[in-house]
Amino acid sequence: MSATIDLPGFADPARDAQRAFRAVLAAMAEPGSLRMAGDDLIAPAPLAPATAAVLLTLVDGDMSLAMDAATYPAHPWVIFHCGTTLTEPAKARFIVALDCPDLSTLPSGSDEAPEESSTLILQVRALGSGTPYCLSGPGLRSPMILRADGLPADFAAHWAANHALFPRGIDIILCAGATLVALPRSMTVENA
Repeated sequence: MSATIDLPGFADPARDAQRAFRAVLAAMAEPGSLRMAGDDLIAPAPLAPATAAVLLTLVDGDMSLAMDAATYPAHPWVIFHCGTTLTEPAKARFIVALDCPDLSTLPSGSDEAPEESSTLILQVRALGSGTPYCLSGPGLRSPMILRADGLPADFAAHWAANHALFPRGIDIILCAGATLVALPRSMTVENA
């Protein structure tokens, strides 16, 4: 058995999954707000605790998942604990990446079925510090600043193209350490 598989999932699966699910829902409802998830989880390298918690909460055998090559050491743990198999990004409802892929290459749904788009779980170096981005849109009373370290320099331009597809498009959950933040496709993200 792989040493990665020997790492536990949630200590209390029902309670911890509910807690992480509430964090993801709150992050989607209040884009740009920092939420905690997986703070007591031992995540397999190279995944951060928040990334692992989101996977344990949202991915199961019925959800298709793609993971980039950099996450390879964690694949056995994810497959074992989530009960899923891995697929290619073009067929995945959830995609985990340590580097931001080209959003235009990911499934963005259709006008008739925008819910068939992918959600990108993107692990970054830090949230709350780094490059500032101005967020505006649904869920925010006024524009706010999100700081993230680890997004590509041209992220705002790529996000603008994704946002222009609305109601289609990619939703992103950014994870760093035990912190996560959501960027629903309805949000406007600009360089601050």
